[in-house]
Amino acid sequence: MNDLPQVREKGAARFLPDPVVVIVVCAIGLTILGLTILFSASASFKQGPYFYLNKQLLGIGGAIALCITTVKVNLDQLRKYVWYILGALLFLLFLVLIPHIGIRVNGSRRWLGVGSLRVQISEFAKFGMVFCLAHYLALQQTKLKEWKLGFLYPAGIILSFSILIICEPDFGTTALVIAVGATLFFLAGAKWIYTVPSILLVLLAFVLLVMHNPNRQRRLLAYMDVEANKKAGTYQLYQSLAAFAAGGVNGEGLGQGRQQSNFLPEAHTDFILAVVGEELGLWYTGGIVGLYTIIFIAGYLHVRRAPNLFHFLLATGCVLLICYQAISNIGVVTGVFPTKGMSLPFISAGLSNLLLMGILLGVLINTSRNWSRTGLNEKKRHMQEVVA
Repeated sequence: MNDLPQVREKGAARFLPDPVVVIVVCAIGLTILGLTILFSASASFKQGPYFYLNKQLLGIGGAIALCITTVKVNLDQLRKYVWYILGALLFLLFLVLIPHIGIRVNGSRRWLGVGSLRVQISEFAKFGMVFCLAHYLALQQTKLKEWKLGFLYPAGIILSFSILIICEPDFGTTALVIAVGATLFFLAGAKWIYTVPSILLVLLAFVLLVMHNPNRQRRLLAYMDVEANKKAGTYQLYQSLAAFAAGGVNGEGLGQGRQQSNFLPEAHTDFILAVVGEELGLWYTGGIVGLYTIIFIAGYLHVRRAPNLFHFLLATGCVLLICYQAISNIGVVTGVFPTKGMSLPFISAGLSNLLLMGILLGVLINTSRNWSRTGLNEKKRHMQEVVA
């Protein structure tokens, strides 16, 4: 009789779709919507709407190629090169900070590239941090209660990425890296006595950095009173809120929005959700939030099937990178969080983030295929780790 619930669970699982299939379908839906709204959002640009649409289609092609490549990679074998990956990413992040090598745009040095081809290294560093941290925490899972091996070294992995990224400066990506890293730390079983004070210290450090950065300080103080600063520090946020108000429940109609016509800066990238709100209304905006919620729930159901701690942390990190970034972008566009540059996954224009999304989906598909393989080695079933 004790086996009856397990039999029922297995029987019910046969009729449920694979969670990763659900995630991929949601991603495709968001991408198609993104192409549609991007065409509308860039209609008033001097380059014309097809300029950004073609660039986005090229980015999607690159993301699909990376996704297919990642699906075929043996993730356990890749762990043998984890420290080379860590070193290469940190080196590239350092190169970004060097004048005449890193490309500076709007006061931040975040890109490497030649001509019009630019890549934001911090996007790939986010996944690199997840991969390296998942490997280390899984490798040392029996020693996570120790100070040096269980806290100091993994915290060093997170901080090494965070410090270089915040020097660009990029406060939003730094916060995302720390948030995802801290969540993986907690899920791996790290001691509260180490993690809680560390989180408080990080928050204090963020406050001090903002207070000593005149531009960030002005933006934060302006955020405290959006209406009074609508022509200066909160102009972008005010126009975003105006777009949502104009769209209402049903929207103005596709291509009928006015905010992207020289009113709302970055309408095709960080604030593209405001264009959705104005043109398509609350129903589509809520639908987008719903799709990200489905991705999170499907991701949760997927990681529960992980055969070992490394795969669990890696897949969880991929889901969190998508969902935390979506939460951050939606929060900024709606005025819940102070304004900072953060793309809306699968929707915003931008090559680097699209390529990252391709890698994240590839990892999730890869894990789904390997975990469901019928002849899976029993050693993997017993939560044993590969020493890379």
